[in-house]
Amino acid sequence: MQKACGPIALLGSGETSPAGGRVFETIAQRFPQPLRIAILETPAGFELNSEKVAGRVGDFMRERLQNFNPHIDIIPARKRGTPYNPDDEQILQPLLHANIIFMGPGSPTYAVRQLRGSLAWELLRARHRLGAALVFASAAVIAIGAYSLPVYEIYKVGEDVSLVPGLDLFSDLNLPLSVIPHWNNTDGGDEIDTSRCFIGIERFIQWCNLLPTGYTTVGLDEHTGLIIDFDTGKCTVSGVSSVTLLRACNPEIFPFGSEFPISKLGSFIYPEKPDVGISVEAWDMAKSAAEIDNLGAVPAEMVRLAKERQQARLRQDWVTADSLRQKITSLGWLVQDTPEGQKIIRQP
Repeated sequence: MQKACGPIALLGSGETSPAGGRVFETIAQRFPQPLRIAILETPAGFELNSEKVAGRVGDFMRERLQNFNPHIDIIPARKRGTPYNPDDEQILQPLLHANIIFMGPGSPTYAVRQLRGSLAWELLRARHRLGAALVFASAAVIAIGAYSLPVYEIYKVGEDVSLVPGLDLFSDLNLPLSVIPHWNNTDGGDEIDTSRCFIGIERFIQWCNLLPTGYTTVGLDEHTGLIIDFDTGKCTVSGVSSVTLLRACNPEIFPFGSEFPISKLGSFIYPEKPDVGISVEAWDMAKSAAEIDNLGAVPAEMVRLAKERQQARLRQDWVTADSLRQKITSLGWLVQDTPEGQKIIRQP
């Protein structure tokens, strides 16, 4: 049976808040140390300080996930036709080895223009098929949907409400989804409705009515996330508020702490083969990198823990030995007792 894709986490806002930190920690626990994280600048690539925008998230992860010994790379895949091209293999190298890939603030429509059909987007999808976790927040969660909400064009420029084709990440899994963050935003106070990602309920309903039949919209409240776990087939609401699912604009609300089956999002199916729909170039690059990683040396920390376990066994301290075995397992490795001695292997 094909191994499930990695988890996907969607954040309504607050990627550097305590609520966002809890989501990152939940995801990080799934992977062996040292944790490798890649942060794509692309959604904010049009901003002069895009490196700092992504860097703030990196600094937060470095502090919040310090127990996971994270190695964090900021990937400046900002704009096509520039030295920071989302098709530049050299810039994108960290994607090939990342356990967690993150995209966040910026412009949804800009992210779609720069990433659609790019090597960066193909590698991200390939890494997900090979088990890496994807975490999206703010503008990025809009960009990855089947249809994107042109937020700035509507509420800053004054364009009419319209559907913009998104990156459609979930089509890989037969899920016709769009995602709206800042669902319960109240920045406008009593003067203006800024819910539904700042455009207000009235204009959101116009947008919702444009969606084709059968599509689901996921509404994410501020400082609230949804973790989609393909191993268990469940979705978990994390954070401080609620997640809303809409079909034909009829809401179903799930408060924080609740779980529901992925089937609530649609009739998802895995691709028949893990490389289906991904460019040959991207798949070959990602697959080769994964094979190299799987053959990598056993981390020194695992060696130390295994030695301590062996010493405990020689003392017949079985409680400590079992505890150390469980610790090694929780970090993504297995210790096996063989006639030749202990062997440490990465979990399959």
